[in-house]
Amino acid sequence: MIDRKRNLWIALSAALIAGLLVYGVYVLQLKQIEWQQTVPVVVPRDFIPAGAMLSADMLEYRMILKGAFEPGMVTDVHQVAGTETYVPLGTGEPILDWKIDRLRLMPKQGQSTFQIPKAYILSVSSGVRAGDRVRIYVSSPEGSRRLIPGDVVVASVKTANNLEIDNPKSPNLTSALQGDREKMYSSRREANGTIDQLNLNLSEEEWLLIDSACSGDKAKLIIALTPLSVPDI
Repeated sequence: MIDRKRNLWIALSAALIAGLLVYGVYVLQLKQIEWQQTVPVVVPRDFIPAGAMLSADMLEYRMILKGAFEPGMVTDVHQVAGTETYVPLGTGEPILDWKIDRLRLMPKQGQSTFQIPKAYILSVSSGVRAGDRVRIYVSSPEGSRRLIPGDVVVASVKTANNLEIDNPKSPNLTSALQGDREKMYSSRREANGTIDQLNLNLSEEEWLLIDSACSGDKAKLIIALTPLSVPDI
């Protein structure tokens, strides 16, 4: 009788263990299927304001369903670390590549930063600041025309004392990154200093075009601030 009870308990224990093993395998299979149907994306650990420089400790991975994955979502932390945010990033929000940029005031591939000689300039919009896009026109005795078809990024705008023209209390670039047009307007109105040095990010062909047009002292540049500067940043 005792042996029969013992054998019954052994059988029940074996059945329970077998059941747990089967359940464990089932859970692992579900996890594996779930893993195969998801993809890791990079998200902020906490809220990140516009104009912030991202570092790896500010970011983490989050699994999302493959069906929710969109082109442009960042999947590698190292791809993001060291970049600057264009717009605020919410906690746990998948980072899209258009919301960040790396050294965006630096020249892009195929470009260099050229200081435009003062002798080449007839006029420049007083509101031009670093990070803006401008249009380049040329004025000569024959008339005026658009010299460079596309818009050009301003790398820096400085005074004769080599100081960047801006409002220290409310930098224009920070306000632009935050999409605050009122602060951008205010910073341009309140900034002190006269533009003495203007540096533009240009391709070699664009610079040679400017140099060729203005080197004879008959043609001068007109540099105009484009309204695309605000929404394009």
